[in-house]
Amino acid sequence: MKNSIKKYLFPRLIIVAIFLVVSCKPNKKESTEILKTDKPNVIVLMVDDVGYGDIAAQGNEWIKTPNIDKLHDQSTRLTNFHVSPTCAPTRAAFMTGHHNYRTGVFFTIKGRSLILEKEKTMAQVFKDNGYNTAMFGKWHLGDNYPFRPQDKGFDEVLMNNGGGVGQTMDYWNNDYFDDTYVHNGKLEKFEGYCTDVWFENAKKYIGEHKDEPFFCYLATNAAHSPYWVDNKYLDPYKDNENIPNAAFYGMIANIDENLGKLVDYLKSIDLMDNTILVFTSDNGSAAGNKMGEGQDRLDGFIAKGNNAGMRGVKASMYEGGHRVPFYIHWKNGGINVGKDINDLTAHYDIFPTLVELCDLELKEDLKFDGSSLVPLMNGDNSNFDDRIVYVNTQFSTDPVPWKRTALMHKNWRLVEGTELYDLNTDPEQRTNLADKYPEKVELYKAEYDKWWAEIEPTFVEKPFFIVGNEAENPTTLFCHDWHSETFTPWKQDHIRTGQINNGFWRVKVEEAGTYTIKLRRWPEETHLPLGAKAPLRPALEGTSVTASKKSKALNIENSRIEIQDIKMSKPVNLDDEYVEYKVDLEKGETHLYTWFTLNDGVEIGAYYATIEKQL
Repeated sequence: MKNSIKKYLFPRLIIVAIFLVVSCKPNKKESTEILKTDKPNVIVLMVDDVGYGDIAAQGNEWIKTPNIDKLHDQSTRLTNFHVSPTCAPTRAAFMTGHHNYRTGVFFTIKGRSLILEKEKTMAQVFKDNGYNTAMFGKWHLGDNYPFRPQDKGFDEVLMNNGGGVGQTMDYWNNDYFDDTYVHNGKLEKFEGYCTDVWFENAKKYIGEHKDEPFFCYLATNAAHSPYWVDNKYLDPYKDNENIPNAAFYGMIANIDENLGKLVDYLKSIDLMDNTILVFTSDNGSAAGNKMGEGQDRLDGFIAKGNNAGMRGVKASMYEGGHRVPFYIHWKNGGINVGKDINDLTAHYDIFPTLVELCDLELKEDLKFDGSSLVPLMNGDNSNFDDRIVYVNTQFSTDPVPWKRTALMHKNWRLVEGTELYDLNTDPEQRTNLADKYPEKVELYKAEYDKWWAEIEPTFVEKPFFIVGNEAENPTTLFCHDWHSETFTPWKQDHIRTGQINNGFWRVKVEEAGTYTIKLRRWPEETHLPLGAKAPLRPALEGTSVTASKKSKALNIENSRIEIQDIKMSKPVNLDDEYVEYKVDLEKGETHLYTWFTLNDGVEIGAYYATIEKQL
């Protein structure tokens, strides 16, 4: 009998014990701990030029962003999150976990948006850990080998070249609608508005890899200029006197709609709960605000629009130039309840954060400049309470100490080493306290000097276009990437109007051999001869176009090149599409200079140059 009772009760006691253990576990929603699950998927949505105050959930009463607002309400929000004040530097820091200075990227043009070959990106680390990797949209870290996304760890790539529609390396006459993009290294035409194309193809990719872990970098080129969007998104904002740019708001509304569709799709294929979804921007607002009368166009005080009470806009060293929204959501990881983190955080923190959240193995010691935010999410700010963050953007080819730089520590901001602000009492940075707190200024300058001494030696490393490699042969170089101390033509409109300037490209010859170099005024896809005018951009047909947009023919008489110790010149036939040179090059690093000589003796650089190794 005893044995029968024992036989009967024992399994039931085990069941009761299991029930008690399970029931005593803390509720996921109540726990502050980040939970671990097997290989979560990751989607990083980085929008372009959208500032902290361009979202309804963050106090903008005029814009409608219901889907971004919902994500905001169900995410951990970094309210004091900072990026670089312009596009490419932010993307470099975000992708590598390094301050952008280390990556070779500290500007958007002049060959300074090219990420160093040695830099390892988060895509490469995800790939090393068995993830499928894809990027859609704007890369802006180099369009040639070895800088391209496919050279930096991405398996699937659909992108527009350059930093925005209508820039010199973008496919000629792209205008956001039915454009031609680069798909896995080849030009391909797509139907639809650019943002719709990025999201639709991202969803297609996700559907194809839903049974495998994936890392998807979805980087829209909206809401970057030019401000073109379908009227159905623009019309709700066009008659509001409080809105400086209705099309800019419309572009954000389109992003919001696409985010909603993406979330719905993830839910429909049962991936939303175990997907880490990040939403952020690359710099402060570009067109959501208008400066007051007489104010500096970048660094002034806002008179119209919503900038969350901050001074400055995109490219500014003041708060409005670099403090941006950041939301992270992951239900299975317990990150799905609205929660604000107010500690000072930065773009280079995100890579180490994802490494910890996804339990990624690092095959190399990457020595991040940033720190994982997981302890901060779990309530431990000991590593963040006293940190200093530096952000800057430099409109030059080599870094200069303190130039357009903000040092940030807690509530303090030291701008360009001379202006000190306390955001607790002066969030708009109107009152310079440097004279009142000279000891604090000197302390911060000493910290900056130590940081500069540590990082300055890395500046000797320069990005080089690698030619003669089977990964890209031929290689087309764009004037956007000229190394030049003066003006660099970076828009197609600069080419149309024949802007006068020159520069050089840094080139590394992979193998000695015979190479052909073709110099063009117009990109290859136009098939325009050297002496032609370009037809008007289709989007401007029937409009009152300004003189600055009208095409100009150049009377080019001669051409010449310099590379290694070779100097050659040739007369120009204006009916030809290009001038061709054949040269024997040695292996190694060099500079390529090109010139077109006009009939009045003025010299300009060839806007496009193609280098091809003869096989």
